[in-house]
Amino acid sequence: MTHTFIRDSFFGRIVYHLSKHKYFSHKEEAADYIIPEKYLVNEYKTTINDINSDKSENELNTPDSNETVANPNQIIVTWDSDDDPENPQNWATAYKVFFILEISFLTAVVYMASSIYTPGIQELMEDMQVGHVVATLPLSLFVIGYAFGPLVFSPLSENAIFGRTSIYIVTLFIFCILQIPTAVVNNIAGLCILRFLAGFFASPCLATGGASISDVVKFWNLPVGLATWSVFAVSAPSLGPLIGAALTIAKNYRWSFWFLCWTSALTFIVFLFTLPETYAKTLLYRKARRLRAITGNENITSDGEIENKSMTFGEHVVETLWRPLQVTIMEPVVLLIDVYIAMVYSILYLFFEVFPIYFQFTRHFTLIELGASYLVVGVGVSISCCIYIPIIRRLFTKPILRNEQVFPEIFIPMAIIGACLMPTGLFIFGWTATTFTHWFPPFIGIAIFAGGAFLIFQTLFNYMGASFKPEYLASVFASNDLFRSLTAGAFPLFGSAIFNNLATPRFPVGWGTSVLAFITLAMIAIPVLFYLNGPKLRARSKFAQ
Repeated sequence: MTHTFIRDSFFGRIVYHLSKHKYFSHKEEAADYIIPEKYLVNEYKTTINDINSDKSENELNTPDSNETVANPNQIIVTWDSDDDPENPQNWATAYKVFFILEISFLTAVVYMASSIYTPGIQELMEDMQVGHVVATLPLSLFVIGYAFGPLVFSPLSENAIFGRTSIYIVTLFIFCILQIPTAVVNNIAGLCILRFLAGFFASPCLATGGASISDVVKFWNLPVGLATWSVFAVSAPSLGPLIGAALTIAKNYRWSFWFLCWTSALTFIVFLFTLPETYAKTLLYRKARRLRAITGNENITSDGEIENKSMTFGEHVVETLWRPLQVTIMEPVVLLIDVYIAMVYSILYLFFEVFPIYFQFTRHFTLIELGASYLVVGVGVSISCCIYIPIIRRLFTKPILRNEQVFPEIFIPMAIIGACLMPTGLFIFGWTATTFTHWFPPFIGIAIFAGGAFLIFQTLFNYMGASFKPEYLASVFASNDLFRSLTAGAFPLFGSAIFNNLATPRFPVGWGTSVLAFITLAMIAIPVLFYLNGPKLRARSKFAQ
């Protein structure tokens, strides 16, 4: 299995092609491989040795035919059996865990990158002679970059030619290189442009990380795998300020970007050798090419090849750019969930404005103490995850293993609980964050809100995943990513004004936080609506299962 990880990694694929298939070859290319009957026509019923002896190297590497006319004699390549070790869903548990941790770590680095420089905003303002709102633009533009990246990279990752690993590796390399000019740029315009580009190229793991998890995890265990990945995703932005604070004090705010450069470079090197391709259509596409080469049977193809040949470039563009908007506009379920998750996501990013207002300027926390205060978000998320996983296994995983039918609405009761926790946490934070009480109670409110936010993310994403047809899921999640990232990117720009304009001498963030709490209180109606009318809404949808 370790050989498979290296063989199907970006490095392994390069060596495979440069060596003309001598190194990191596949079982179909072994001398003693017996070609399954279904891939043979009469004149090809022999072993690979007999075939290769009659074929030149050039013939073995003949490019695929560009013929797009449907062939009734096509032979679709599939896995050799239900337990085929080449299928990532059949990997040993240890290798699945390692792969999930790889994707989770990459996601954590990317999310951490959004907020890591925020402890140095005051220093940046002095260095570049800009105001607070302008100094916040690099944070906002980085998050907005998250919004547009998936519109390009998500469809590419679901194209059999590219797959997921090549997208991860190439964009991670570009992200790493972009940190160098970001660390040395001397004007705010350049910094903003570089941060937007960094967010754009950092986005693949945010949009397709969940899809990568689904590549290796059986359907009934998918909520557990996604929950593990999401702990890293939701907690990582809270780790960035602590690291950024330490670097800012030790050196200056620019070292936050050097840290990202080193971290992403190390991640790139590890992934180059150990991140395998997991997208089934890509793996079967490559298998089809190998079988065509060794048999000479041009009727051998794969689902991914058929999809590519059935669509023109223009149709691919329409599918990429229009479908997410179409699903959002025409699907009230998607629109409501997009609005809800965008609001939750935006509040999480508003913490980068409200925490300094209260903990730094009101309670006079040091920069390191301020950075450490963000960790309470991770604490709330971790506690929520520990409660969520056993419950979802009992409600979702075990019934499926018993061959019982499970409906998408099974996730909604926990979504309602999360929806109630969020305004509760915000009210506790806002009205315990005073000038005359201890600074600890606000942390309890933040932890409760973070736990509720985690439940909302998990349950509503799983609800969408279970509600819509697989061919529309990429568009459904791309629309959600676009919506939430654009909204969250804008909120920090006016966040400080909300809290400062509504502040009172004894409650510096009470009313500003309450505005957000009242909005989340009203949004409890959304999961309640799904619980009461979910089947009716799905029945009226042309995109739903």
